[in-house]
Amino acid sequence: MMKELNLMQNPYQDDKVIDACSIFGVMDTSGKRFSGEGVIRAIANMHDRGNGLGGGFAVYGLYPEYADLYAFHIMYLNRQGQEKVEAFLREKFHLVHTEEVPTRLTPNIVNPPAVRRYFLEVGDARPEEQSADDYVVGKVMEINTGLEDAFVFSSGKDMAVFKGVGYPEEIADYFCLEQYQGYLWTAHGRFPTNTRGWWGGAHPFSLLDWTVVHNGEISSYGINRRCLEQYGYQCTMQTDTEVVAYAVDLLIRKHGLPVEILAKVLAPPLWSEIERRPPGEQKLLRTLRQVYGSLLLNGPFTVIIAHHGEMIGLTDRIRLRPLTVGVKDARLYLSSEESAIRLICPDLDDAWIPAGGEPIIGSLKNPLQPGAAAGREKVLTAVRKI
Repeated sequence: MMKELNLMQNPYQDDKVIDACSIFGVMDTSGKRFSGEGVIRAIANMHDRGNGLGGGFAVYGLYPEYADLYAFHIMYLNRQGQEKVEAFLREKFHLVHTEEVPTRLTPNIVNPPAVRRYFLEVGDARPEEQSADDYVVGKVMEINTGLEDAFVFSSGKDMAVFKGVGYPEEIADYFCLEQYQGYLWTAHGRFPTNTRGWWGGAHPFSLLDWTVVHNGEISSYGINRRCLEQYGYQCTMQTDTEVVAYAVDLLIRKHGLPVEILAKVLAPPLWSEIERRPPGEQKLLRTLRQVYGSLLLNGPFTVIIAHHGEMIGLTDRIRLRPLTVGVKDARLYLSSEESAIRLICPDLDDAWIPAGGEPIIGSLKNPLQPGAAAGREKVLTAVRKI
């Protein structure tokens, strides 16, 4: 049986690990928008890391005409689900515009759900004491847990997630992604392991403008989920990565922690390493483990986390999943494989593999400058602050 399984996963008996998912991200830190054609080619170059049961993209800066409105992307399994959700949206929001997300016939995309997008303003239904973002999070959770046959899978401003069952290049073709432009793109090719492949379970996972693509396995999913449920988050997409998106929203948006501290919560140093740190740093790291121990991500992982103005790469503390960083002028690249970066940018200023648990941060507030030394220095400056 094991021999048959090995032949299925590795039919040519080579030494390439193909059951590990693929992730890719590129950000122009000057804010310049660009087509997704290169991103699609890059993620397709890692085709063998997936199996066609999940692919997806996140794009930032693609809806400038509706930049101040929340853009909901919702998938529907039937007409009844759509009618219920649209009645709910009209009751709870001011619906400015809605349309079907454009698609084209793609041979290997079969039985897709209907996908529509809604551009919304938070209206008078929001309680005065509640922030607009908290209100939107609450309504997303309400739809995804209380209304059948519908899932909100994207809910941020001037950004969107496009995902489904298929290889990522097929999903890009299906959603006509070559027609969009943004200043930040992330992409994912999935190889489901512990959870089934379905449209809602494809990556990226998103809440507000936070998106996460992930390679690996979150074996701490149970305790992570129970912790997040105490803060009102409900996990409905039936896969482990969802907890990462909600943890990021909780720690950065609600608790106000910087990215560098987020990294020390999700991928903290080993206790033996903490004991060798200076006293002040020991105190900080011990406090984080005591307060946020239930949000530590156990198991092998590499994630690319994005939101408006920032893209973050992070691996587990002993780097059991790969991540390569590339810099070219104002652009920052993150990828499972360097080959995917070199395919679309062969003349990089610099490329390297970060240490485990070390966040790689690209920011509109701290744009990269031409030159290898300047590029690496800019990316790593924020990391060393902690």
